[in-house]
Amino acid sequence: VQLQASGGGLVQAGGSLRLSCAASGSIGSIAVMGWYRQAPGKQRDLVAAITSGGGTNYADSLKDRFIISRDNAKNTVFLQMNSLKPEDTAVYYCAADRFYNCYLGSATSCAYWGQGTLVTVSS
Repeated sequence: VQLQASGGGLVQAGGSLRLSCAASGSIGSIAVMGWYRQAPGKQRDLVAAITSGGGTNYADSLKDRFIISRDNAKNTVFLQMNSLKPEDTAVYYCAADRFYNCYLGSATSCAYWGQGTLVTVSS
């Protein structure tokens, strides 16, 4: 399974960005896709995840500003990020797995990772 993330960049506080992650390869068994983020000196934390059936899980602090969605026909997951804040600055990683723990927020349980895309929010 290969994951190709895109859409990061520099945005002012209060702005919006949309990240995309396209999956390819042996994706038939993938049940969960999602986004994690890692700021400098910090651990990699769940942002949001979505199951093949459309169930969603968000970090509590982000659920009012971020929206995860997927296009199953295109094997692509999106992360719409609104009202961005400087503390949202991080490298955002797309993740995927066959099992549920990646969906629940266990980064070590995610078997597949994209290359990361940098999001920088200026104040």
